[in-house]
Amino acid sequence: GDGLSTEGGPTLQELNAEIMDFFLHIQEVTAVLFLRLRRRFLQTAFLLCMIVLLFLGGPLFSMAVSTTLSYQLQNFITPVHFYYRTDCPHAQHSLCSLPMANFSLLGNSNKKQVMTYGQPYQITLELEMPESPANEQLGMFLVKMSCYSYNSQIIDSSARSTMIHYRSSLLQSLGTLTLFPLLLMGATEQKQRVLVELYSSYINNSYKPTIGAIIEIYSQQVQIYKADLYIHARFTGIGYILYHFPLTSAVVGVISNFIFLCMLILITFFFFARSYRWHLCGKYRSTKKKQQYALISSATKTYLQDASVIGSGDIMNSSSGHMEESILHTQMEEDMNMEHESSHRLC
Repeated sequence: GDGLSTEGGPTLQELNAEIMDFFLHIQEVTAVLFLRLRRRFLQTAFLLCMIVLLFLGGPLFSMAVSTTLSYQLQNFITPVHFYYRTDCPHAQHSLCSLPMANFSLLGNSNKKQVMTYGQPYQITLELEMPESPANEQLGMFLVKMSCYSYNSQIIDSSARSTMIHYRSSLLQSLGTLTLFPLLLMGATEQKQRVLVELYSSYINNSYKPTIGAIIEIYSQQVQIYKADLYIHARFTGIGYILYHFPLTSAVVGVISNFIFLCMLILITFFFFARSYRWHLCGKYRSTKKKQQYALISSATKTYLQDASVIGSGDIMNSSSGHMEESILHTQMEEDMNMEHESSHRLC
C-alpha cells in the first residue's frame, strides 16, 4: 500500500490522464464547432458580397445618375417678354412707360413652384442687345426685379446696373470685315449678350412663397432682341460635385463601391485562412499533449509495477529506480519544451 492504486481499479495517474483526455476532447470539439460556424458565416458573407457586387452595380449607377438628374432639374429657364404702355395722355409720346415684363415662377405642367424652400438660387437675366448706336450712346441703365407672392404682395426686390460692352470703331470695322461673308448670309449678327446677376443667393420663403416676378428696365431707349431669365440652384459639398461633374461622380461612386466590396472579400478570405491555421495549430498541440501525457502515464505505471516486484528490502535498487525515473521525467520535460518552442514558431 503506497496509496496510489486500489485493488482491481485504475491508478491515480490513469484517472488524471483520462480526465485530461476528456477535457482535450471537449476543447477540440468546441474548436471544430466554432470553426464550422465561422466558416459558414464567412461563406454567407462572401456570397452576399458577390451578390451585391454582381447585381447592384447597375442600380448604383442608375441611382447616381438619377440623383444627378434631380440636381439638374433644380434649374429653370424662362423667356422674358417686355412690353410698354401705349395709352399715353400726350400724343407726342408714343411710349409712356418703362419696358416691363411680368412672368410666372410656377411650372407649366404641374403648376408647382420652381424653387425649393431653403435652397439658395442664383437668378441671372440675359439680354441679347444689338451693337447699335442707340445702345452705345445709352450708357449704363438699371434693371430691377421684384418678386411677389399671392395677392401680388411684393416679397423682395433687387436692382442692378449694366451696360453694353465697349468696342472701338477700329475693332468694329475689323470685325465687320472679318465676318463680312457670314453677315451677308445671316449666319451671325452684330450683337452682344449682357448678363445681369440680379440675385446671387435667393432663398424662397415657405411662409410667403414666390410665384412670380416683375422685371423693369429703367430706360425707354434701350434696344433688346430677346431676354431670358436663368434660375440656377447653388449647391455646396457633394451636391456641387454631383451638379458640375455628373458623369464623373457616377463613375467614382460605382468604382468606390466596387473597391469596398473587393476589400471586404479579401478581408474575409484573410480571416478564413487565419482561423483555419489556428485550428491546425491547436490540433497539433492537443495531439502532442496527448502523446506526452501518455508517455508520463506509461512511465509511472512501469515504475509502480517494478517497485511492487522489488519489495521494500531492496533499497539500493529502489533508489536507482527513482534516479532513472527522474532522468526519464527530465528528458520528457526537455522534449516537451523543445516541441512547444517548435510548435510556437510554426503557429
